[in-house]
Amino acid sequence: MGSEWKESTVGSLCKNVTSGGTPQSSNESYYTDGTIPWLNTKEVNFQRIYRTEKNITQEGLDNSAAKWIPENSVIVAMYGATAGKVATNEIPLTTNQACCNLIIDDEKADHRFVYYYLSANTNTLLELANGAAQQNLNAGTIKNFPIPQPPLPEQKAIAHILGTLDDKIELNRRMNATLEGMAQALFKSWFVDFDPVIDNALAAGNPIPDELAPRAEVRKKALSNATTQQGSVDHPTLSDPKSLFPAAFEFTDEMGWIPEGWEAATIADLCSVVTDGSHHSPKSVEKESGLPMASSKDLTDLGIDYESCRYISKEDFSGLEKNGCSPQIGDVLIAKDGARCGETCCIHVDEDAVVLLSSVAILRPKSQDLSTFLNTLMSQSETVADLRENYVSGSAIPRIILRDFKRFPVLTFPPLVLEIWGQHAQAIHQRAVEARNEGKLLSRLRDTLLPKLISGELQIGDSETLAEEMTA
Repeated sequence: MGSEWKESTVGSLCKNVTSGGTPQSSNESYYTDGTIPWLNTKEVNFQRIYRTEKNITQEGLDNSAAKWIPENSVIVAMYGATAGKVATNEIPLTTNQACCNLIIDDEKADHRFVYYYLSANTNTLLELANGAAQQNLNAGTIKNFPIPQPPLPEQKAIAHILGTLDDKIELNRRMNATLEGMAQALFKSWFVDFDPVIDNALAAGNPIPDELAPRAEVRKKALSNATTQQGSVDHPTLSDPKSLFPAAFEFTDEMGWIPEGWEAATIADLCSVVTDGSHHSPKSVEKESGLPMASSKDLTDLGIDYESCRYISKEDFSGLEKNGCSPQIGDVLIAKDGARCGETCCIHVDEDAVVLLSSVAILRPKSQDLSTFLNTLMSQSETVADLRENYVSGSAIPRIILRDFKRFPVLTFPPLVLEIWGQHAQAIHQRAVEARNEGKLLSRLRDTLLPKLISGELQIGDSETLAEEMTA
């Protein structure tokens, strides 16, 4: 089948090939309250674009080389670390000048077929890049890049098979975001806003501290209108969750007003181990002959991204593993430096073998319930902001100072509260892990089918049946 396909070039399948532009960053009016999606090259990473990290204003668009790119285009990063990476946009957007935007002629090609073909041939494309310090592509190179041109119905069939897998992967990602939001909402209600304690204090006629008065007014209105929601104060499997909480507050020097009977503690009090990974960085080896070593950039919400890890020799790995640089189930990992400083992930399941660099802090809580509690606490946006403001040194490369971080204040409370919280959060995290594992399986299947389908090596019918079975 593939041998019968017409040979073409990427540019010949396009209505237009264009780049973008960057509005002057010093002019706030180009960005403040902007509603026009603006894509930075670092966001191009073999995915569909549904949203962008930044928006620009119409004034920013009018005063720069940025221009509207219609949805269903194919975007190729041309410069720097992301050179050769590809994305396709599900929304109209604008881009910076380092993006090569391929506006596909839908009478000649399916944009998804072009996207998948370039995704599978990134390394070949990069071989044509120039630049000694970093690989750079240009629009001419991309336009002239050879690509097969199957009949349009075959392109659409191939794109449908691979797109079905990507649809399911995206659905799992969104479900995980929803599940994480549920856990975060309940945590904030119980342990940050103290909603159950406020409700109990209001019912008992006990005084509310001034700093908690605004939240008390919110709770009064919600209770009077019967609009309190399941999952905020009420627990779906506990008939009277408020009975676990006190009905008054007391003041502490460490944390201000806290629920009566609760105590201020530190991260170190709740953990048997607070350390970091290796301060020695062994030489990298080929992935096929080595084992993964993760740094702060490799942490994700649900675990370690093994695809982005670098690999070291088995001998170096073994030495670091013996030195305690490997995470265990229940460990909470925190990025200590760089752009992701303060971000967290938790080891929920027995991960593949990996060792950690010193850019990752390792918290080993004293129990599984504490692990779930600390993971959610450290994932709160308020906690991350606090960490970055008060426990980080360095302006060029921000870095958490571990000896100071051990004194990070946390609350302790009755074991039953922790147990009930842990049961609820663990159920949510387990569902998220299952969705993540399914996503990994689907990603591997997609990556296996991708080169075979776009080369014509694999029959469409067989692949379609397999994809349908996997996503059923």
